[in-house]
Amino acid sequence: MADSDSAAAVVVKEKPRGIVLPKTFIALRHRNYRLYFAGQLISLTGMWMANTAQPWLVYQMTGSPLYLGIVSFSSSIPALTLSLWAGVIVDRVPKRRLLLLTQLAAMLNAFTLAVDVFSGWAQPWHIVIFAVIQGVINAFDAPARQAFVFEMVGREDLTNAVALNSAAFQIGRIFGPTLAGILLALVGPAWCFLLNGFSFLALIFGLNRMEVRDQPGESKRAPALKQLREGLSYIWRDQTLRTLFGMVAVANIFAFGYSALLPAFARDVLDAGPAGLGFMGAAVGAGALIGALIVARYGGSGRTGAILTLGNILMPLMVIAFALSRSYSLSLIILFFAGMSFMLQNTATNTLIQMTAPDALRGRIASVQALIFFGLFPLGALMAGFIAEHWGIPAGAGFGGSMALIFGMIWLWRAPFVRKLS
Repeated sequence: MADSDSAAAVVVKEKPRGIVLPKTFIALRHRNYRLYFAGQLISLTGMWMANTAQPWLVYQMTGSPLYLGIVSFSSSIPALTLSLWAGVIVDRVPKRRLLLLTQLAAMLNAFTLAVDVFSGWAQPWHIVIFAVIQGVINAFDAPARQAFVFEMVGREDLTNAVALNSAAFQIGRIFGPTLAGILLALVGPAWCFLLNGFSFLALIFGLNRMEVRDQPGESKRAPALKQLREGLSYIWRDQTLRTLFGMVAVANIFAFGYSALLPAFARDVLDAGPAGLGFMGAAVGAGALIGALIVARYGGSGRTGAILTLGNILMPLMVIAFALSRSYSLSLIILFFAGMSFMLQNTATNTLIQMTAPDALRGRIASVQALIFFGLFPLGALMAGFIAEHWGIPAGAGFGGSMALIFGMIWLWRAPFVRKLS
């Protein structure tokens, strides 16, 4: 434990250098976090370009909503099998070095996919393979990112940094799908994958420029299986963490499954085309950005639990409304509020989990969250695709929204303590 604390202190020792910022952006006073945040903005924009182009390419090849779910599901296989062990590794090794490795691997995967599509060799099963590879990378990358944020900013600014990370994620989600929609209409998906590969250079540069003396934690001395059980046991015994992880699971299995069907909605329900798909993704991203900034501004004022409760009810309501809409303009408005409410729920939950996690278990607890997010969302996407294939595209989204709303009402009744979390 002592070694682990000192490793974090090496980074947290960095003092803000006379920078005065509004409360909403207070974590940016840390130089290391500024480098990380700027690199993320570019890298995540590229990622969202690829995330928009990939399902569009698959739907063009197959015309199958079910295959959209299959591609999403394929990325969950590594998360379901590797995430818990990845958390053990995150607690053992220098997190910045691990992040450099994951960014290099993701860049290589993106370039290889671009070559495959440029060459005309691409087949639907190729996309599945690339999704599996990216899933392996994400299994290590996601918990390392979450644990590294604490080392960059410390406990005082953790809530704000988590919310700003979500804001960066959503800024990428605004610009990435918009650029992807334009490129898909003009030059095709291969260019989206190529630019995604180059975008990883920004975060690699930021990580290299940080003033960090990499030190692994003390936990590498213990057997890996014992460490894994220790993390899972802690979550099971803690009522707050159990409830928060349950909320994350329901959101990703049911509420967010609609997003895998956006290409099908754009082409066959709303008649919007590839550019329309880009704007739909941007609408979700714009709403989510507002939601992240709300948490950044008010999440540290004792209101995080109330924000989580609001998002937990509003999100499924918006998904149901989207499933019922047949107007493209109205759907964009609904998607804006769907993105905002999901981010209220997701960012508030992430913040509360990070604040509850003990420092020595931070990587392992973050890995459980990554398993749920990256492992269960594709299962929800597969379920939504199956329902859409057999009972219609709107039914695929509407069923998930209805189930999430039922769970949200149950937690509103049975877990009132969540509203008081801060």
